[in-house]
Amino acid sequence: MNASADPVSGSPIGGATHVAGVIGWPVEHSLSPAIHNAAFASLGMDWVYVPLPVAPGAMRAAADGLVSLGFRGANVTMPHKTESAELAHELSDDARRLRAVNTFVVVGDRLHGHNTDAPGFDRFLRRDVGMDPAGRSALVFGAGGAARAVALALAHGGVGELRVAVREVSRAEDLRAAVEGTGPDIEVVPFESVEGMRTDVVVNATPLGADGSTAPPMPSLAPGVVVVDLLYRPVSTPLLAAAREAGAEAFGGLGLLLHQAALAFELFTGTPAPLEAMSAAALGALAERN
Repeated sequence: MNASADPVSGSPIGGATHVAGVIGWPVEHSLSPAIHNAAFASLGMDWVYVPLPVAPGAMRAAADGLVSLGFRGANVTMPHKTESAELAHELSDDARRLRAVNTFVVVGDRLHGHNTDAPGFDRFLRRDVGMDPAGRSALVFGAGGAARAVALALAHGGVGELRVAVREVSRAEDLRAAVEGTGPDIEVVPFESVEGMRTDVVVNATPLGADGSTAPPMPSLAPGVVVVDLLYRPVSTPLLAAAREAGAEAFGGLGLLLHQAALAFELFTGTPAPLEAMSAAALGALAERN
């Protein structure tokens, strides 16, 4: 029987094709299928990566299905990351600390849970920005899952001072627990107190800026300061625009997306990720949607 073509990747699918995917709700907006299928195609690998819409309440059945259907693995996005950590048979240290899984690898009949967000941010910072965070001061806006991953990456990287700005100080307890014992004590500060604050690295891990008009309070922005907005749509947020105007280095969230995807690709396949092909696919998909 001739292999059929996958409508997502365009690649032929046969009985030996390895399958991975992304679980989320909703999931149609995800760039992951474009990124991973481009990576497989560039390396001539007989793999395919598909979107897997899983409604709230159905995650346990979906996790069991990964094993029974012969998937090699899957990425996990909102709202299933926390429950996925509870469903994994084994957890990496980062996934355990963050209490969130964004990558399942199927090993026999067991699910190994990983979180590639923290090491992905570290790779982004070192490779794309060219910064070693050791001894630096950092300010992170937010205390949700993305903020926890960034804070853990910075702590692992030896950051000297780490401040987290939140609207409600009590909401930072999960972040404190995730980072405990890995680096400096975290100073949790209210949003309004960071106006004019001096720091080496600024990371926005909140939705502020997604509408193209709002922004967190502005710390001191100047040449030598690195500003990262984890949003990758819109391409330029008010925070990034202010950073560029002040002469600071400004980066959107696409770099983190690509590096965490590259780490997931390597976990699935055991093969170094073709980052150029993945980046081109992500930029192409974003251009089509815009």
